[in-house]
Amino acid sequence: MGTTGQRYVSEVNGAMEQGRSGVRRILAALRLTVVSGVIGAALAALVVGVILKDVPVLATGGGVLVLLVLLAFLGGRRGAGRDEPPALRTALARIEDLRATGGETADVPVTFRLTVAPEPEDERPAYRVKISQSINLVDIPAYRPRGIAVVEYHPEKPWDVRIVTRPTPEWSRRAEEAEIDSAPESTLARDPDGGTGAWCLLVLVGLLAGAALVVLSFRGELFVSGDAGDGPAKPSSSSRTFSTSTTVSGPSSSLLTFGRMRVTAMELEARVETAYVTSVTIEDHRMAVRGDSALPPAETVHLQSLPYELFPGLVREARTTLGVRDPESWRIDVTPGTGGGVGPRVRVTVSGEEGTAHLDADAAGRVTDRRAVEVS
Repeated sequence: MGTTGQRYVSEVNGAMEQGRSGVRRILAALRLTVVSGVIGAALAALVVGVILKDVPVLATGGGVLVLLVLLAFLGGRRGAGRDEPPALRTALARIEDLRATGGETADVPVTFRLTVAPEPEDERPAYRVKISQSINLVDIPAYRPRGIAVVEYHPEKPWDVRIVTRPTPEWSRRAEEAEIDSAPESTLARDPDGGTGAWCLLVLVGLLAGAALVVLSFRGELFVSGDAGDGPAKPSSSSRTFSTSTTVSGPSSSLLTFGRMRVTAMELEARVETAYVTSVTIEDHRMAVRGDSALPPAETVHLQSLPYELFPGLVREARTTLGVRDPESWRIDVTPGTGGGVGPRVRVTVSGEEGTAHLDADAAGRVTDRRAVEVS
């Protein structure tokens, strides 16, 4: 088969692989949305069951959550029993471009654009890839545009490429003697699962949709329960202030664990008998709320409307991007917005030897402001 035929076969195989990858992504998105919806419905069923004192609803929500945990455990064990992933392959790569993105430490993050040339036995044509890797300041002069570097890549994930900073003498010799032509930009390999923001949005939408479905199903009972309680009716002019907190303990009880914040918020909501509060404070093992029943809803924070699933990501970003190299503590403070349709304000504060820094986010988890540690 000639060169043209080989190129045609490679293009056909690449198109088929992209098609299969697209189908897998659609199926994964559907599965993630359904599972998130079921989790949201189960959590909402727990809250509704507590409010209405409905044991069947409470048992159903708890049973679904236990079943999901069991299925996740069995799936993890099955995944652990699979064959080991194929070993990384070593190859040469042409450095098309590089750009340092920081310089505060000895290891500098550098963005590389490479043309990877797999070995002939891999039967894969050369392709482009964009990676980010930390390189020691001393070694940066060794990497230059149009230079040759030794890399390792995953045979089933061609976008997973890392530069070998200390290659063997044999590969070093081959890199010095090799000449690699640039691959077309159209061959750029991308991670099909790289859009983590889209996956997080799917999880959030699924959780909210599942919870809304359950709440709407019991809206009649909930409204009646709120209008005609067991105790005497309270005058509309009466008000009360409240403050309560809860502490979680155990080796894996951090509130950064997925789902732990929302469950804890539900517990606090049941304790204070309202979802409208004036402040929420979250630390690693403690959550506290304050409120005043005399305030209108527009001047409060609704506990179940907060994007708890996005808070761990905000904490991680604050701990790694604000100049606090070894954070000793973190705290999330949620307060009502300033009015005019502005939602609650979320502030993440981290502290360490360098000082205290914080970032602000809106009710959707988008960062709106940063205040890094001031370097003297």
